[in-house]
Amino acid sequence: MKMILVVDDQETVVYSLKRLLELEGYQVITATSGSEAISLTRSHAPDLVVMDVKMPGMDGLEALVAIKEFQSEIPIIMMTAHSTIDKAVAATKFGAFDYLAKPFENSELLARIGEALKTREMGVKAIVFDDAIDFDTEQVIGKSSGMLAVYKQIGMVAATGATVLIKGESGTGKDLIARAIFHHSDRTANPFLAINTAAIPEQLLESELFGYERGSFTGAEFRKIGKFEQCDRGTIFLDEIGDMSLGLQAKLLRVLQDGCFERLGGEKTIKSDVRIIAATNKNLEEMVDKGLFREDLFYRLNVINIELPPLRERLEDIHDLTIYFIHRFNKKFAKNIKGITDEAVRYLQAQAWPGNVRELANVIQQAVVYCSRSYIIPECFGSINLSDADLSPVQQAVKQLVEITFINDCQGRFQEIINLFEREMVKKALEITDGNQVQAARMLHISRNTLRKNLA
Repeated sequence: MKMILVVDDQETVVYSLKRLLELEGYQVITATSGSEAISLTRSHAPDLVVMDVKMPGMDGLEALVAIKEFQSEIPIIMMTAHSTIDKAVAATKFGAFDYLAKPFENSELLARIGEALKTREMGVKAIVFDDAIDFDTEQVIGKSSGMLAVYKQIGMVAATGATVLIKGESGTGKDLIARAIFHHSDRTANPFLAINTAAIPEQLLESELFGYERGSFTGAEFRKIGKFEQCDRGTIFLDEIGDMSLGLQAKLLRVLQDGCFERLGGEKTIKSDVRIIAATNKNLEEMVDKGLFREDLFYRLNVINIELPPLRERLEDIHDLTIYFIHRFNKKFAKNIKGITDEAVRYLQAQAWPGNVRELANVIQQAVVYCSRSYIIPECFGSINLSDADLSPVQQAVKQLVEITFINDCQGRFQEIINLFEREMVKKALEITDGNQVQAARMLHISRNTLRKNLA
């Protein structure tokens, strides 16, 4: 008879799980604290541990680490009521076999237990990582089965250094997943650089990635160090990789193969140790078939494949996402919305969400701005056009800016706002081109005189 240790500081949870597991034919011992769990594991050597994360005193993660030090092969299933990414990734990194979000179905727990015991019998060990936890400031929210699977993948691959390809529709949060991989890797002391390959013109993207020598083209008045050179021993996130030209794909392939490249106009071969995380909302396999994406590069990028589920496939996460966004936008707009009604959550869950989490964030932001109640109700969405998700991110941002302008009674400052926008675009272009006015003007499709006027 297999022995299972159940650990939770809530006695009602311990009792119900003990009763369930005993009816399934398991021998069950129980503990209500992390320290007691360690002691019982030493004295009774259970076949499996089911343990809560949040407990007073020594929490579940601390107990997990301590148990793994003297009993590395024991499978441990962690439980938590929290929906953020940090605990799930940390549990997987420290060697947890699996992770369950409360509340869960009994059948789901029993299935995980069966899988864990079978895995142990086969002699397969959980992967253990002992590097320090470093949490991202922005949270990835969700405890749906699809998101828990993503968290588990991050925990297993983050410290390996393997190339990762993140797939998912626009607005699903691929950039946040890339940052989570970085923050849980062993490269956190080195740079993380994010580049949207679709946002930079092709002629500038090559110099942005690989740099150039002075005089290599008109306007190259100095040597520029590219991102791959800057990011040695760090991580580069290449967003929208499906929009990269075939010529640049060939140069990227070489970096993935041997870590080598040359600056534009240069002859010296430079070697750089860079981990690449790429993301796309396109079907790269179809692009390969059509000759639009290199097959060899696809296989080099597709070492680890993480697929983010669209919001319509994780509707149970909408409540937690909404609470998170309310808290975030309360602070931004100095509002005091206390929460959202169940009816409003059901209203949101009934929507199609083609724009995914980004669209939900925009909707909640507008609701927080407009809502004059303590709680968001369905009527708070009455003036919000959910079809705005069909617009591009830039169009959505402009519509949002216009709304904020009128809310703050700034419509009389039309020209001032237009001028401000132009100056910010010029500043960003100069930042991307390291102050090169010729390249910045070319990027914006404006003359150098127009660019200089915005610098005055």
